[in-house]
Amino acid sequence: MTKRLDLPPRPRILVVALRRLGDVLLTTPLTRSLRRAFPDARIEMLVFSDTAAILDGNPDIDAVISSPPRPSAAESVALARQLFRHYDLSITTQAGDRPSFFAIVAGKTRVGVTEGRAIGRIKGMFLHRRMPMREDLHRVAETLELAKLIGIDPVAEVVAPRAERVAAAPDGPYAILHAAPFFRYKQWHAAGWRAAAQHLCARGLTLVATGGPSAAEKAYLDTIWDAIDIRRLDGALSWPELATLIAGAEVFLGPDTSVTHLAAAAGCPTVALFGPTDPRRWAPWPAGGLIAEPFEERGSVQRRGNVIVVQNPLPGMPCGLEGCLRNVQSHSLCLDQMSAETVISALDMALSTGAPAGDRGGAAPQTPLFSP
Repeated sequence: MTKRLDLPPRPRILVVALRRLGDVLLTTPLTRSLRRAFPDARIEMLVFSDTAAILDGNPDIDAVISSPPRPSAAESVALARQLFRHYDLSITTQAGDRPSFFAIVAGKTRVGVTEGRAIGRIKGMFLHRRMPMREDLHRVAETLELAKLIGIDPVAEVVAPRAERVAAAPDGPYAILHAAPFFRYKQWHAAGWRAAAQHLCARGLTLVATGGPSAAEKAYLDTIWDAIDIRRLDGALSWPELATLIAGAEVFLGPDTSVTHLAAAAGCPTVALFGPTDPRRWAPWPAGGLIAEPFEERGSVQRRGNVIVVQNPLPGMPCGLEGCLRNVQSHSLCLDQMSAETVISALDMALSTGAPAGDRGGAAPQTPLFSP
């Protein structure tokens, strides 16, 4: 491991993660590592305003600074002035121009990720410690390479929002179905969702549907759940409430989206439906960490800890593309042809074994990181 950075007592630390919801959640192992290494530090995160809620109640973070997803030039200048040399250490978890710029502006000491192109080498000149992008690693493992670069022990725990009581939670055992991903090309077919719901209902579980508040998503879920006996909580819960609800479920079924990552972090037995996306890089991180065996590139059903990844391993999959038509509103043949029987088998596996001992409700402290 690299020599530990020499920071002043009670340092101010900024972590920059200008990405989508799931990506921000997968950055929380770094803030946990920082909190363990610098317990008296003030740790803040810079994120997009529409992702800040995924950090609500995170005990490792003292403050969240938000930026519009598409800031004007004036807003960017104002944020840069606010951040300028305000931190003893700034860390960019991305190689992009905007996160690198804010990290360079903010920190007296600066650490980050750089790309291999000429522009990456230029940005690297302004960082005190840098590392190349590691797309051969799971996103959590890549982010924790930054902890090693700082010279601190990596703690491989994804931290869910702080638990809150959920008045709408069913009294008996229940299953959560989250049918709507952020992008169309990650959708599973309606017939599969309905077959899975009917199977879980036959097993004596109350069904709960979660989802976002948008009118388009609600209309999509209206179609999926028409005539299905399911409690609709889509758009009704905060992120901490959602984390609490999921943590108490017998099983969670969802596509490749942020809520599925949240379910894994909450310790719930999680069945994740993957299409074009490579699980080696983006599978939900199990509550106990990927201690020994990372996910493989393809396999019909793969289990690691409390997470089961289901794929339709057609030739050339996972392709890593945005659906068959190469855009986020495309269909994906691998998901269109994923059988309900395979998914139901994975649900039965999750229900028969539950979460591994010690995993339900969060990861054990100081979970070791796997060695790729």
